[in-house]
Amino acid sequence: MDIFLARQPIFDRRQKVIAYELLFRGGPQNFFKHSDPSEATSNLIADSFLQFQVEKITLGHKAFINVTREILVERCMELLPKELYAPEINENVSADKEIIEAIKSLKKSGYLIVLDGFVFREDLVSLAELADIVKIDIQSVSIDDQRELITRFSPRGIQFIAEKVETLDSFDEVCSLGYSFFQGYFFSKPVILTQKDVPAFKLHYLQLLEQINAPDLKLDELEEILKRDVSLTYKLLRYINSPFFGLLHEIKSVYHALVVLGDREVRKWACLIALGRLGEDKPQELLVTALIRAKFCELLAPLFSLSNRGEDLFFLGLFSLIDVMVSRPMGEVLEDIPISEDIKIALLGNHNLFLEILEIVVAYEKGEWATFSSIRDRVDISEETIPDLYIQSAEWAMQSFIS
Repeated sequence: MDIFLARQPIFDRRQKVIAYELLFRGGPQNFFKHSDPSEATSNLIADSFLQFQVEKITLGHKAFINVTREILVERCMELLPKELYAPEINENVSADKEIIEAIKSLKKSGYLIVLDGFVFREDLVSLAELADIVKIDIQSVSIDDQRELITRFSPRGIQFIAEKVETLDSFDEVCSLGYSFFQGYFFSKPVILTQKDVPAFKLHYLQLLEQINAPDLKLDELEEILKRDVSLTYKLLRYINSPFFGLLHEIKSVYHALVVLGDREVRKWACLIALGRLGEDKPQELLVTALIRAKFCELLAPLFSLSNRGEDLFFLGLFSLIDVMVSRPMGEVLEDIPISEDIKIALLGNHNLFLEILEIVVAYEKGEWATFSSIRDRVDISEETIPDLYIQSAEWAMQSFIS
């Protein structure tokens, strides 16, 4: 059976990731291949811990996983390390004696208790009082009701997550209500600046992107750009001298490092570094997401009979959030970067095969399984290896981020 596992970041007020919710589906056609939700959750527990090595795709942050009544009563959560996992109690779980005892047992064992999709009802007060964190769907609960819930339960030490925060304006609004944490994709939508100029430090990295994406890569000109930034020189030399390359002699010059890497790897490395710098004033998760998309797009290439376009697909995913990083419309950003026309067409939202691939990647990333299934059927590709490709991409991105 194919296991579909995606993740969604949870942020604090500084837009730093504090946890990930793991989004599980038994397959893309529907929410669960299993008629029994408990079986699906059991699979998630087993696969995320044993098969996927969850700490690799969460970078050591806690993994929130949705649990059913059966999972709680059977004490399945207690098989997992409390340092890595937090049970997210489904909003449909009733607050009867068995459930209360199961939650008390988890709390006594040191687990963080999360209550999902909370809407106030008197019969759920006992559940809320046991929770460490309560999640509220801000698109389903009125502002007044949100404020009342936070005012009522915050004095008990309960913290709140605003769920489905999709815009920066929405983030600012719920911040004022007293939420501690936030979940959604508000960080991946551009906030367009009113001034016309790109900040100087970002302009330097846009010029670097322009240089490395030119049809004829000129190493001497690239060397001059890199040497104007001490930190770039340091990162390049540290990278080329890392154990990964296993070189017999240490490389001490920028030009020598560029020659050893070769054009293809130079382009990739420089893109990763430049985009990291462009996103320095943005949430770190933005860069991680771009890295996952890049690798995922590249790994999907053979499924679309595009093995010879893997590098272009890598850049497609990598550049898919560049408008957010520089706070400019995508069209303006792409004017000065000589990337493949296929990539530009897709990034501007115009239909081609590259756009189909990007849409599949984004749908999978967000756990939008119905959308994912619809696109997959339209382009007629096999789904069998896709889950593994996503996990490989997430692990690669995390490792690249650490490096």
